[in-house]
Amino acid sequence: MSATDVLQLLAGFAVLVAGGEVLVRGASGVARRIGLSPLVVGLTVVSFATSAPELAVTLDAAASGSPGLAVGNVVGSNIANVLLVLGISALVTPMLVRSRVVRLDVPVMIAMSVAFFLLALDGTVSTLDGALLLGALVAYVVRSIVASRRTPHPRAALAGDEAEASPGPLWRNLLLVAAGVGLLVLGAGWLVGSATTLAISLGISDLVIGLTVVAIGTSLPELATSIIAAVQGQRDLAVGNVVGSNIFNIGSVLGLTAVITPGGVPVAESAIVFDLPFMVAVSVALLPVVFTGLAVARWEGAVFVAYYVAYTAYLFLDATDHDALDRFSAVMTGFVVPLTVLTLGVVTIGEVRRRADRRVASGGP
Repeated sequence: MSATDVLQLLAGFAVLVAGGEVLVRGASGVARRIGLSPLVVGLTVVSFATSAPELAVTLDAAASGSPGLAVGNVVGSNIANVLLVLGISALVTPMLVRSRVVRLDVPVMIAMSVAFFLLALDGTVSTLDGALLLGALVAYVVRSIVASRRTPHPRAALAGDEAEASPGPLWRNLLLVAAGVGLLVLGAGWLVGSATTLAISLGISDLVIGLTVVAIGTSLPELATSIIAAVQGQRDLAVGNVVGSNIFNIGSVLGLTAVITPGGVPVAESAIVFDLPFMVAVSVALLPVVFTGLAVARWEGAVFVAYYVAYTAYLFLDATDHDALDRFSAVMTGFVVPLTVLTLGVVTIGEVRRRADRRVASGGP
Protein backbone atom coordinates (compact mmCIF):
# COMPACT_ATOMS: atom_id res chain seq x y z
CA MET A 1 0.00 0.00 0.00
CA SER A 2 1.50 3.33 -1.08
CA ALA A 3 1.49 6.71 0.61
CA THR A 4 -0.95 7.84 -2.07
CA ASP A 5 -3.48 5.27 -0.88
CA VAL A 6 -3.13 6.48 2.71
CA LEU A 7 -3.60 10.10 1.65
CA GLN A 8 -6.61 9.11 -0.45
CA LEU A 9 -8.13 7.30 2.54
CA LEU A 10 -7.67 10.36 4.77
CA ALA A 11 -8.95 12.68 2.05
CA GLY A 12 -12.00 10.47 1.60
CA PHE A 13 -12.80 10.76 5.32
CA ALA A 14 -12.32 14.53 5.25
CA VAL A 15 -14.52 15.04 2.19
CA LEU A 16 -17.22 12.76 3.66
CA VAL A 17 -17.29 14.75 6.89
CA ALA A 18 -17.42 18.05 4.98
CA GLY A 19 -20.15 16.75 2.70
CA GLY A 20 -22.17 15.45 5.65
CA GLU A 21 -21.88 18.78 7.46
CA VAL A 22 -23.01 20.78 4.41
CA LEU A 23 -25.84 18.34 3.72
CA VAL A 24 -27.04 18.42 7.34
CA ARG A 25 -27.19 22.21 7.33
CA GLY A 26 -29.09 22.35 4.06
CA ALA A 27 -31.53 19.57 4.95
CA SER A 28 -32.12 21.02 8.41
CA GLY A 29 -32.91 24.42 6.91
CA VAL A 30 -35.43 22.89 4.52
CA ALA A 31 -37.06 20.93 7.35
CA ARG A 32 -37.38 24.00 9.55
CA ARG A 33 -39.21 25.75 6.74
CA ILE A 34 -41.78 22.92 6.91
CA GLY A 35 -42.14 23.32 10.69
CA LEU A 36 -41.18 19.86 11.98
CA SER A 37 -40.12 19.30 15.60
CA PRO A 38 -36.38 18.88 16.35
CA LEU A 39 -36.95 15.24 17.37
CA VAL A 40 -38.74 14.33 14.14
CA VAL A 41 -36.18 16.28 12.11
CA GLY A 42 -33.45 14.30 13.86
CA LEU A 43 -35.27 11.03 13.21
CA THR A 44 -35.94 11.77 9.54
CA VAL A 45 -34.27 14.61 7.66
CA VAL A 46 -31.03 14.86 9.63
CA SER A 47 -30.81 11.07 9.91
CA PHE A 48 -31.14 10.73 6.15
CA ALA A 49 -28.56 13.45 5.62
CA THR A 50 -26.03 11.91 8.00
CA SER A 51 -26.70 8.47 6.47
CA ALA A 52 -25.79 9.80 3.04
CA PRO A 53 -22.10 8.85 3.47
CA GLU A 54 -23.14 5.25 4.16
CA LEU A 55 -25.40 5.33 1.10
CA ALA A 56 -22.66 6.72 -1.13
CA VAL A 57 -20.04 4.24 0.12
CA THR A 58 -22.39 1.24 -0.02
CA LEU A 59 -23.59 1.98 -3.55
CA ASP A 60 -20.00 2.52 -4.73
CA ALA A 61 -18.81 -0.66 -2.99
CA ALA A 62 -21.59 -2.77 -4.49
CA ALA A 63 -20.97 -1.34 -7.96
CA SER A 64 -17.21 -1.96 -7.69
CA GLY A 65 -17.62 -5.60 -6.68
CA SER A 66 -16.92 -5.29 -2.93
CA PRO A 67 -20.12 -6.67 -1.33
CA GLY A 68 -18.37 -7.34 1.97
CA LEU A 69 -17.51 -3.66 2.23
CA ALA A 70 -21.11 -2.72 1.43
CA VAL A 71 -22.65 -4.98 4.09
CA GLY A 72 -19.89 -4.27 6.59
CA ASN A 73 -20.42 -0.54 6.20
CA VAL A 74 -24.13 -0.77 7.08
CA VAL A 75 -23.70 -3.23 9.95
CA GLY A 76 -20.58 -1.51 11.30
CA SER A 77 -22.15 1.95 11.07
CA ASN A 78 -25.22 0.85 13.01
CA ILE A 79 -23.04 -0.65 15.73
CA ALA A 80 -20.83 2.45 15.80
CA ASN A 81 -23.83 4.79 15.94
CA VAL A 82 -25.17 3.25 19.15
CA LEU A 83 -21.99 2.25 20.96
CA LEU A 84 -19.57 4.94 19.78
CA VAL A 85 -21.65 7.97 18.72
CA LEU A 86 -24.30 7.75 21.43
CA GLY A 87 -21.71 6.61 23.96
CA ILE A 88 -19.37 9.56 23.38
CA SER A 89 -22.32 11.98 23.27
CA ALA A 90 -23.54 10.68 26.64
CA LEU A 91 -20.04 11.12 28.07
CA VAL A 92 -20.14 14.77 26.98
CA THR A 93 -23.57 15.28 28.57
CA PRO A 94 -26.31 12.83 29.63
CA MET A 95 -28.80 12.26 26.81
CA LEU A 96 -32.47 12.99 27.50
CA VAL A 97 -34.95 10.77 25.66
CA ARG A 98 -38.54 11.55 24.72
CA SER A 99 -41.13 8.89 25.57
CA ARG A 100 -41.96 8.61 21.86
CA VAL A 101 -38.43 7.32 21.20
CA VAL A 102 -38.96 4.51 23.74
CA ARG A 103 -42.47 3.68 22.56
CA LEU A 104 -41.95 3.86 18.79
CA ASP A 105 -38.55 4.70 17.35
CA VAL A 106 -36.25 2.30 19.22
CA PRO A 107 -38.72 -0.61 18.68
CA VAL A 108 -38.78 0.27 14.96
CA MET A 109 -34.97 0.23 14.91
CA ILE A 110 -34.99 -3.18 16.60
CA ALA A 111 -37.60 -4.50 14.16
CA MET A 112 -35.60 -3.28 11.15
CA SER A 113 -32.42 -4.86 12.56
CA VAL A 114 -34.16 -8.20 13.12
CA ALA A 115 -35.69 -8.03 9.63
CA PHE A 116 -32.24 -7.40 8.12
CA PHE A 117 -30.85 -10.42 9.97
CA LEU A 118 -33.70 -12.73 8.96
CA LEU A 119 -33.62 -11.64 5.31
CA ALA A 120 -29.85 -12.22 5.19
CA LEU A 121 -29.99 -15.78 6.54
CA ASP A 122 -30.06 -17.20 3.00
CA GLY A 123 -26.81 -15.39 2.20
CA THR A 124 -28.31 -12.57 0.11
CA VAL A 125 -30.42 -9.47 0.58
CA SER A 126 -32.35 -9.84 -2.65
CA THR A 127 -34.06 -7.19 -4.74
CA LEU A 128 -37.40 -8.10 -3.16
CA ASP A 129 -35.85 -7.98 0.32
CA GLY A 130 -34.49 -4.53 -0.44
CA ALA A 131 -37.89 -3.35 -1.64
CA LEU A 132 -39.49 -4.58 1.61
CA LEU A 133 -36.91 -2.72 3.72
CA LEU A 134 -37.30 0.42 1.63
CA GLY A 135 -41.10 0.24 1.89
CA ALA A 136 -40.93 -0.13 5.67
CA LEU A 137 -38.73 2.96 5.85
CA VAL A 138 -41.13 5.02 3.72
CA ALA A 139 -44.05 4.00 5.98
CA TYR A 140 -42.06 5.00 9.08
CA VAL A 141 -41.09 8.40 7.67
CA VAL A 142 -44.63 9.19 6.52
CA ARG A 143 -46.05 8.28 9.92
CA SER A 144 -43.43 10.38 11.74
CA ILE A 145 -44.03 13.47 9.60
CA VAL A 146 -47.84 13.21 9.75
CA ALA A 147 -47.79 12.76 13.52
CA SER A 148 -45.43 15.73 13.93
CA ARG A 149 -47.54 18.00 11.74
CA ARG A 150 -50.61 17.19 13.87
CA THR A 151 -48.82 18.10 17.10
CA PRO A 152 -48.13 21.80 17.76
CA HIS A 153 -44.62 22.53 19.00
CA PRO A 154 -42.33 25.51 19.43
CA ARG A 155 -39.76 26.19 16.77
CA ALA A 156 -36.38 25.08 18.05
CA ALA A 157 -32.84 25.17 16.79
CA LEU A 158 -31.11 22.33 15.03
CA ALA A 159 -27.53 21.27 15.48
CA GLY A 160 -25.15 24.07 14.71
CA ASP A 161 -27.78 26.88 14.74
CA GLU A 162 -28.79 29.41 17.40
CA ALA A 163 -32.34 29.31 18.72
CA GLU A 164 -33.33 32.55 17.07
CA ALA A 165 -31.47 31.97 13.81
CA SER A 166 -33.39 31.97 10.55
CA PRO A 167 -33.12 28.84 8.40
CA GLY A 168 -32.38 31.10 5.42
CA PRO A 169 -33.98 31.11 1.98
CA LEU A 170 -35.10 27.80 0.52
CA TRP A 171 -32.88 28.10 -2.57
CA ARG A 172 -29.76 28.40 -0.43
CA ASN A 173 -30.64 25.33 1.61
CA LEU A 174 -31.32 23.34 -1.55
CA LEU A 175 -27.96 24.46 -2.92
CA LEU A 176 -26.27 23.23 0.27
CA VAL A 177 -28.02 19.87 -0.12
CA ALA A 178 -26.77 19.52 -3.69
CA ALA A 179 -23.22 20.51 -2.71
CA GLY A 180 -23.26 18.08 0.19
CA VAL A 181 -24.37 15.20 -2.01
CA GLY A 182 -21.61 15.99 -4.51
CA LEU A 183 -18.94 15.97 -1.79
CA LEU A 184 -20.28 12.70 -0.39
CA VAL A 185 -20.14 10.96 -3.75
CA LEU A 186 -16.57 12.17 -4.30
CA GLY A 187 -15.45 11.17 -0.81
CA ALA A 188 -17.13 7.78 -1.09
CA GLY A 189 -15.24 6.94 -4.26
CA TRP A 190 -11.89 7.79 -2.66
CA LEU A 191 -12.74 5.93 0.53
CA VAL A 192 -13.91 2.71 -1.13
CA GLY A 193 -10.90 2.54 -3.44
CA SER A 194 -8.31 3.13 -0.72
CA ALA A 195 -10.06 0.89 1.82
CA THR A 196 -10.16 -1.99 -0.64
CA THR A 197 -6.45 -1.55 -1.35
CA LEU A 198 -5.79 -1.46 2.39
CA ALA A 199 -7.69 -4.71 2.92
CA ILE A 200 -5.75 -6.48 0.18
CA SER A 201 -2.35 -5.25 1.38
CA LEU A 202 -3.00 -6.26 5.00
CA GLY A 203 -4.64 -9.55 4.15
CA ILE A 204 -7.84 -8.46 5.93
CA SER A 205 -11.22 -9.08 4.37
CA ASP A 206 -13.19 -6.16 2.98
CA LEU A 207 -15.95 -7.12 5.43
CA VAL A 208 -13.69 -6.32 8.42
CA ILE A 209 -12.52 -3.07 6.81
CA GLY A 210 -16.15 -2.12 6.21
CA LEU A 211 -17.09 -3.01 9.80
CA THR A 212 -14.32 -0.86 11.27
CA VAL A 213 -12.41 1.74 9.25
CA VAL A 214 -15.14 2.64 6.76
CA ALA A 215 -17.95 2.34 9.33
CA ILE A 216 -16.26 4.78 11.69
CA GLY A 217 -15.48 7.15 8.83
CA THR A 218 -19.05 7.24 7.58
CA SER A 219 -20.37 7.61 11.16
CA LEU A 220 -18.37 10.80 11.74
CA PRO A 221 -21.25 13.07 10.53
CA GLU A 222 -23.55 11.39 13.10
CA LEU A 223 -20.91 11.86 15.79
CA ALA A 224 -20.38 15.54 14.97
CA THR A 225 -24.10 16.24 14.71
CA SER A 226 -25.00 14.44 17.95
CA ILE A 227 -22.25 16.07 20.00
CA ILE A 228 -23.07 19.56 18.69
CA ALA A 229 -26.78 18.99 19.31
CA ALA A 230 -26.09 17.70 22.84
CA VAL A 231 -23.83 20.62 23.74
CA GLN A 232 -26.42 23.11 22.47
CA GLY A 233 -29.16 21.50 24.54
CA GLN A 234 -30.91 19.68 21.68
CA ARG A 235 -30.36 16.29 23.31
CA ASP A 236 -33.54 14.73 21.96
CA LEU A 237 -32.31 15.56 18.45
CA ALA A 238 -28.99 13.87 19.27
CA VAL A 239 -30.69 10.61 20.28
CA GLY A 240 -33.14 10.88 17.38
CA ASN A 241 -30.24 11.29 14.96
CA VAL A 242 -28.64 8.02 16.10
CA VAL A 243 -31.84 5.98 16.13
CA GLY A 244 -33.07 7.48 12.86
CA SER A 245 -29.70 6.95 11.14
CA ASN A 246 -29.78 3.24 12.01
CA ILE A 247 -33.28 2.94 10.58
CA PHE A 248 -32.24 4.78 7.41
CA ASN A 249 -29.07 2.70 7.07
CA ILE A 250 -31.11 -0.49 6.86
CA GLY A 251 -34.14 0.81 5.00
CA SER A 252 -32.54 3.28 2.61
CA VAL A 253 -28.83 2.41 2.35
CA LEU A 254 -29.13 -1.38 2.29
CA GLY A 255 -32.63 -1.48 0.83
CA LEU A 256 -31.89 0.86 -2.07
CA THR A 257 -28.56 -0.84 -2.78
CA ALA A 258 -30.25 -4.26 -2.92
CA VAL A 259 -32.97 -2.90 -5.24
CA ILE A 260 -30.64 -1.39 -7.82
CA THR A 261 -27.86 -4.03 -7.65
CA PRO A 262 -28.47 -6.99 -10.01
CA GLY A 263 -29.00 -10.11 -7.91
CA GLY A 264 -29.15 -8.17 -4.67
CA VAL A 265 -26.36 -7.83 -2.09
CA PRO A 266 -24.56 -11.01 -0.96
CA VAL A 267 -23.91 -11.38 2.77
CA ALA A 268 -20.84 -13.26 4.05
CA GLU A 269 -21.40 -16.21 6.39
CA SER A 270 -19.16 -14.61 9.03
CA ALA A 271 -21.44 -11.58 9.10
CA ILE A 272 -24.52 -13.81 9.54
CA VAL A 273 -22.88 -15.79 12.34
CA PHE A 274 -21.46 -12.91 14.39
CA ASP A 275 -21.79 -9.31 13.15
CA LEU A 276 -25.51 -9.23 12.35
CA PRO A 277 -26.51 -10.89 15.66
CA PHE A 278 -24.23 -8.41 17.46
CA MET A 279 -25.94 -5.52 15.66
CA VAL A 280 -29.34 -6.86 16.75
CA ALA A 281 -28.09 -7.30 20.33
CA VAL A 282 -26.81 -3.70 20.42
CA SER A 283 -30.17 -2.43 19.15
CA VAL A 284 -32.07 -4.44 21.77
CA ALA A 285 -29.69 -3.29 24.53
CA LEU A 286 -30.51 0.35 23.78
CA LEU A 287 -34.18 -0.13 24.76
CA PRO A 288 -33.69 -0.76 28.50
CA VAL A 289 -31.02 1.96 28.58
CA VAL A 290 -33.35 4.68 27.24
CA PHE A 291 -36.30 3.24 29.19
CA THR A 292 -34.65 3.78 32.57
CA GLY A 293 -35.15 7.40 33.50
CA LEU A 294 -35.75 8.36 29.84
CA ALA A 295 -32.04 9.16 29.57
CA VAL A 296 -28.64 7.75 28.63
CA ALA A 297 -26.43 8.41 31.65
CA ARG A 298 -22.69 9.00 31.52
CA TRP A 299 -21.89 5.58 32.98
CA GLU A 300 -24.07 3.95 30.32
CA GLY A 301 -22.23 5.95 27.65
CA ALA A 302 -18.93 4.70 29.09
CA VAL A 303 -20.17 1.10 28.89
CA PHE A 304 -21.20 1.64 25.26
CA VAL A 305 -17.77 3.00 24.30
CA ALA A 306 -16.02 0.17 26.15
CA TYR A 307 -18.07 -2.40 24.27
CA TYR A 308 -17.23 -0.77 20.96
CA VAL A 309 -13.51 -0.92 21.76
CA ALA A 310 -13.91 -4.59 22.71
CA TYR A 311 -15.86 -5.35 19.53
CA THR A 312 -13.23 -3.71 17.34
CA ALA A 313 -10.45 -5.53 19.17
CA TYR A 314 -12.23 -8.84 18.60
CA LEU A 315 -12.55 -8.18 14.87
CA PHE A 316 -8.85 -7.51 14.44
CA LEU A 317 -7.80 -10.40 16.71
CA ASP A 318 -10.00 -12.70 14.66
CA ALA A 319 -8.81 -11.29 11.33
CA THR A 320 -5.15 -11.79 12.27
CA ASP A 321 -5.77 -15.14 14.05
CA HIS A 322 -4.02 -13.78 17.15
CA ASP A 323 -3.14 -16.11 20.04
CA ALA A 324 -5.05 -13.90 22.50
CA LEU A 325 -8.36 -14.39 20.68
CA ASP A 326 -9.52 -17.41 22.72
CA ARG A 327 -8.75 -15.78 26.09
CA PHE A 328 -10.35 -12.51 25.01
CA SER A 329 -13.52 -14.32 23.86
CA ALA A 330 -13.69 -16.32 27.09
CA VAL A 331 -13.52 -13.20 29.26
CA MET A 332 -16.17 -11.38 27.18
CA THR A 333 -18.68 -14.24 26.96
CA GLY A 334 -18.06 -15.68 30.43
CA PHE A 335 -17.90 -12.49 32.51
CA VAL A 336 -18.38 -9.11 30.81
CA VAL A 337 -21.55 -9.86 28.79
CA PRO A 338 -23.39 -11.72 31.60
CA LEU A 339 -22.52 -8.94 34.05
CA THR A 340 -23.84 -6.29 31.65
CA VAL A 341 -27.07 -8.22 31.05
CA LEU A 342 -27.56 -8.65 34.81
CA THR A 343 -26.95 -4.94 35.44
CA LEU A 344 -29.40 -3.86 32.73
CA GLY A 345 -31.97 -6.31 34.08
CA VAL A 346 -31.69 -5.04 37.66
CA VAL A 347 -31.84 -1.39 36.55
CA THR A 348 -34.87 -2.05 34.31
CA ILE A 349 -36.77 -3.91 37.04
CA GLY A 350 -36.02 -1.06 39.45
CA GLU A 351 -37.37 1.47 36.93
CA VAL A 352 -40.56 -0.56 36.40
CA ARG A 353 -41.12 -0.69 40.17
CA ARG A 354 -40.52 3.05 40.57
CA ARG A 355 -43.04 3.84 37.84
CA ALA A 356 -45.58 1.49 39.43
CA ASP A 357 -45.08 3.16 42.82
CA ARG A 358 -45.57 6.61 41.25
CA ARG A 359 -48.83 5.48 39.62
CA VAL A 360 -50.11 4.12 42.94
CA ALA A 361 -49.11 7.30 44.78
CA SER A 362 -50.91 9.45 42.20
CA GLY A 363 -54.03 7.30 42.41
CA GLY A 364 -53.62 5.92 38.87
CA PRO A 365 -54.61 2.39 37.77
